[in-house]
Amino acid sequence: MTEQLVFELAHPEPPSFANFLPGSNHEAIEALARIANGTLPETGLVIWGASGAGKSHLLRATVAACAARGRSALHVAEPRQLDDVDPRELASTSLVVVDDVDAAGDSTQARLFTLYNAARAGGRHVLLASRVPPASLHVREDLRTRLGWGLVYEIVPLADADKPAALIAYARQRGFNLAPEVVRYLLVHGRRDMTTLLATLAALDRHSLATKRAVTVAMLRAWLQREIDVD
Repeated sequence: MTEQLVFELAHPEPPSFANFLPGSNHEAIEALARIANGTLPETGLVIWGASGAGKSHLLRATVAACAARGRSALHVAEPRQLDDVDPRELASTSLVVVDDVDAAGDSTQARLFTLYNAARAGGRHVLLASRVPPASLHVREDLRTRLGWGLVYEIVPLADADKPAALIAYARQRGFNLAPEVVRYLLVHGRRDMTTLLATLAALDRHSLATKRAVTVAMLRAWLQREIDVD
């Protein structure tokens, strides 16, 4: 296998609902799917949770699902970027998604307030992510009221005890068997956040298909060492 092919196999897959392990977040993901297809009756939806819980992944997955249905979506990765968006674009976009809203400054909060009003009047949607619930956000009170127009979900990270079964199920969903000893090795020697764990399994799956070899501890060990060497 050429080095170029190795890097292609390692390239992470785009975020989607399919490559996110829901754990106890099923209801939140159902709401995100509904806002993506435009059937959520509420104007807004806020997801919040600790860093590494998967909020940014879910925002990007929602944008992708929205686009797949032929609906327009705007993803604002940092709140201050919202200040540079043409108001006409905001007024014509079906779904506006803003990450890290707890970092929004005064001007951005003003734009979010206007955005919520316009979205409600036009039957459009707003999706926000934060590290804390809306009640704890340091935002102007009229904006906090607008956040109350929608749904709020905490995104809860998958517990360590639940990760082995979830990873095995994810592998089965992709069409390959993942032995318990492979999972144990991955959890001991690899990074434990779910984004990295799933990206590793996806890369191993592609590597397995390319080499026509089963996913084993030896393959995983070599893969993790390759990642260290690349870094």
